[in-house]
Amino acid sequence: MNTALKIAAFATGVTTAFGAAYGVGHLTGDGKPAPRPTTAAHAGHTPAPAASAGAAAAEQLPGGLQVSERGYTLALENPFVTAGAPTELRFRVLGADGRPVTDYRPAHEKELHLIVAPRDLATFQHLHPVRAADGTWSAPVALPAAGEYRVFADFTPADAAEGLTLGADLHAAGELRPAPLPATGRTVTVDGYTVTLDGELTPGRAGQLTLNVGRDGRPVTDLQPYLGAAGHLVALRAGDLAYLHVHPDGHLPEGAATAGGPAITFTTTAPSGGEYRLFLDFQHRGTVHTAAFTLPVGGTPAPAATGAPTAEAPTTAPAGHDGAGHQH
Repeated sequence: MNTALKIAAFATGVTTAFGAAYGVGHLTGDGKPAPRPTTAAHAGHTPAPAASAGAAAAEQLPGGLQVSERGYTLALENPFVTAGAPTELRFRVLGADGRPVTDYRPAHEKELHLIVAPRDLATFQHLHPVRAADGTWSAPVALPAAGEYRVFADFTPADAAEGLTLGADLHAAGELRPAPLPATGRTVTVDGYTVTLDGELTPGRAGQLTLNVGRDGRPVTDLQPYLGAAGHLVALRAGDLAYLHVHPDGHLPEGAATAGGPAITFTTTAPSGGEYRLFLDFQHRGTVHTAAFTLPVGGTPAPAATGAPTAEAPTTAPAGHDGAGHQH
C-alpha cells in the first residue's frame, strides 16, 4: 500500500449529550471529599425558552465533540501530519473576538491539558504543551499509526466561570491498518504493574470505579502525586470519542509528598450503554504509567462511528515516549 496515503476526515454522528471534564482521583478513604465541578449540563445554567430550542440543544452537546463552544475555538495550525514522524503540534484557543486567549485559570497544576487519541482508542497521549506569549501552544508528538485522531484541549479561561473541553480532528497519513476496539478484562498489566478495575457503570446513574495498583504480587502503597493528585482518569465513549465527566473521590492535601495506595477511586455517570475506554494515569518511583481498560456498559448502545477506518495499535512505544503514551 502507498505509504503516502492521505487519510480523509470523516463525520461522526452524535445523539446523546453529556458533560465533559478531565478526572482526578484520590486514594480510598484518604482525605476530605473533593468539590465536584459544575458543567453546562448541571448547576449555573438557566433552561432556554421554548423558542430557543436550537440554542438549548447546542448548549447540551457533549464537551470535546465541538471545535467551538461558548465563544471559544480550538484552532490547529496544521491538522495534517505523517504517522510515525516526530512533529510539533501547534494550536491556539481563540476567543469570541478571534484573538488568541492568553490568560487561563490553572487546574491540576496546568493551564491546559492536552489529550490525543485515535478514533479506535488503541492509544492515548496526555501531553503538557507550552504556551508562548502570543497565545500559541506547542507540544512534541509522534502519532504511532496512520488514521484519524482527536485532539482534546481541556482548560478554563481566566474570565470564565466554568472550564470546557474543545476537540479537533488530526489526520495522520501513512499505511492504514484498521483494528477493532482493544479488548481487556478487569485486570491489565503495564510496565510490570498490575492494575485491577472494580465497579460498574449504569446509564444515567452515578457509579464508583476503583482501580488497585500492584507489582510483583503485592499492593503498591507508595504511589506518588501526579499533577497534584493520586491518579487521573480520562474516559472516552467508543463511537464518538466524547469525554465522560469523571469526579474524584477525595483529594490530596496541598503539597503532599506521597499519595499512598493502592486503591484510587472515581465517581462518574455513563450517559448511555456501549463501550468505553478508561485511561488511568498513576505515578510510582518518578515515572508516570497509564493503564487502559475497555469497559462495556449495558443499556442503549452509543451511536457507532462512520467514515474512514482507524489505525492498528502499535506493539511498541514510538521514540520519545514511554509505554504509557506520555511525553517526557
